[in-house]
Amino acid sequence: MTKPKYDGPILEIDGLSISFFTRLREIPAVMDFSVDVQPGEAVGLVGESGCGKSTVALGVMQDLGVNGHIVGGQIKFKGQDLSAMSDEELRDIRGNEIAMIYQEPMASLNPAMKIGKQLIEVPMIHEGISENDAYQRALEVVADVKLPDPERILKSFPHQLSGGQQQRIVIAMALMSKPSLLILDEPTTALDVTVEAAVVDLVKDLGKKYGTSMLFISHNLGLVLETCDRICVMYSGEAVETGSIEDVFDKMQHPYTQALFRSIPLPGANKNARPLVAIPGNFPLPHERPMGCNFGPRCDYFEEGRCNQSEISMGVIEGDDRHFSRCLKFSEIDWNAPIKASVTSEKTEPGGVVLKIDNLKKYYEVAANALFGSAGDKKVVKANETLSFEARESETLAIVGESGCGKSTFAKVLMGLETATEGEILLDGKSIESNPIETRNTKTVADIQMVFQNPFDTLNPSMSVGRQIIRALEIFRFGNSDQDRAERMLELLDLVKLPRAFAERMPRQLSGGQKQRVGIARAFAGGARIVVADEPVSALDVSVQAAVTDLLMEIQRREKTTLLFISHDLSIVRYLSDRVMVMYLGHVVELGSTDQVFSPPYHPYTEALLSAVPIADTSIEKQHIVLEGDIPSAMNPPSGCPFQTRCRWKTEVTNNLCDTEVPPTRQLEKGHEIKCHLAADILSKMEPVIKIAAE
Repeated sequence: MTKPKYDGPILEIDGLSISFFTRLREIPAVMDFSVDVQPGEAVGLVGESGCGKSTVALGVMQDLGVNGHIVGGQIKFKGQDLSAMSDEELRDIRGNEIAMIYQEPMASLNPAMKIGKQLIEVPMIHEGISENDAYQRALEVVADVKLPDPERILKSFPHQLSGGQQQRIVIAMALMSKPSLLILDEPTTALDVTVEAAVVDLVKDLGKKYGTSMLFISHNLGLVLETCDRICVMYSGEAVETGSIEDVFDKMQHPYTQALFRSIPLPGANKNARPLVAIPGNFPLPHERPMGCNFGPRCDYFEEGRCNQSEISMGVIEGDDRHFSRCLKFSEIDWNAPIKASVTSEKTEPGGVVLKIDNLKKYYEVAANALFGSAGDKKVVKANETLSFEARESETLAIVGESGCGKSTFAKVLMGLETATEGEILLDGKSIESNPIETRNTKTVADIQMVFQNPFDTLNPSMSVGRQIIRALEIFRFGNSDQDRAERMLELLDLVKLPRAFAERMPRQLSGGQKQRVGIARAFAGGARIVVADEPVSALDVSVQAAVTDLLMEIQRREKTTLLFISHDLSIVRYLSDRVMVMYLGHVVELGSTDQVFSPPYHPYTEALLSAVPIADTSIEKQHIVLEGDIPSAMNPPSGCPFQTRCRWKTEVTNNLCDTEVPPTRQLEKGHEIKCHLAADILSKMEPVIKIAAE
């Protein structure tokens, strides 16, 4: 059944207002929101958590729950008002004409049902086609989303697929009825950067093939640049700027858009010479929005008596393509003025070696019968394979790589949560690799601390902020009295720039960024020599990331701490690290200074990682390298070079060396080493992955 072609806007949202009603009050979530999506067009919806992006998507799906209501404006799909439709008409449109892809793929998949059955349900229910025809279409769509061996995939259960494969199946499911509009709500947040790059590529190609219009919700401006034609920036329930990607990225006309761009680490940002500029203040709660401009209290251009007088509507930017801004002063502001000099700092020279890792190995033994059906056998998972490196006082060493490469396993061994299988970990010359945390002395425990990825999971919800920091001080045996510890707790709140009154607050009363600051205060409570920061800003909004990152840097300079920064975001790594260690399947494949690792020659895996990073800058040209396949299992690694199954340079190596021998670690220049068989003359031909286009 072919759907009739429609020439007008696929989606028209005009003056939309959505509120949620509680027993106490009406909470306006979205106000006066307007956006159009034309046929075949991709529109990006960006903004901080809580700004109303997902509420708009749920409004389009007419799925606001019992408390949510559209209180103004309308949403038209192909010219028809969605709120005027019956439940039956909406059921017919959802999944058939409008499909939605969520952030977490397993939220959309039934764990007890094979993939094939879940896919063929869609066209059978919506279009009434036969099971055989639906199966053939499922095979075609699974091939379209570039999954290997579609027949095997259709016979699999969701748990037998990786996260990237699951997300591709969810995309396939959304495309089974060839919808006119696809809503993607942060579809790649839970994925590795290399998988994200492949999925984004896929979404773009499929959009062209099927002619599908897209509403792409994200907080990642680089991702929106790479996937969308137009962008709508939201703040506190309102659209504050809309326009084409080029107009908004290169000629932004709203202070919030400008502030967002200044808080993300674009090429050229430097933690010492050109630090990021965090947005001051906090995001307003829905029932505490200010008069006039919602962004007013945080805006550099705020004018008392003008910006806070009355509601502000969208103004037209003349000469641009449907470019609008919700700012009274956009025509008066000098948008090209240089950024006010933020506090620059001298580059800190690293001190002596604090941590030395020598040929560290961490293997796990697992019972094979649980996985392969043969009783009694044991399988070895090689999580870390001969890791060797040093870290110095005041240095930031970034550890990067995909999930499953061994970053977190190494962190666990260093923290004493696991013990090493072989090799040495020397802390100030003292061997600690065989000491689990319960046998380590108080000083060693205090010396190596960790800041975790998710601040929501690391604080005790039933204990006040001050008590949690004091508890850490008690464990580290700080001071001689409760008074000493209480005073030190207040000093630590000062250190992480939280008001002292927060000592009395419970974690639920804090935002994500504030919780992460408490986590940092606790990590530094015992005067840590080494802090392992495991993706410490990935769960935070971009505007909060800048503040937390710079806070970490500032404390590190003051305390002369060694920072091991685990991340997959190479933009933030380039901004804050002194040296970078790239890991793949338990091996260190490249190690060097940040400048060395970000300039050719690279290890082929580093090259692919750099290509995968979305950069929110229209002047950047990138080589397009998409890694095929998933990272192999550490239980059954490939022979020879661990990266050989996905390497695009493999054909340049003779005698099948990549298939048979693990490459030796070799020096390219002082301090720069890679684990690769490529000859020096081949490496010298490598082109830069990221180039800034000539003006």
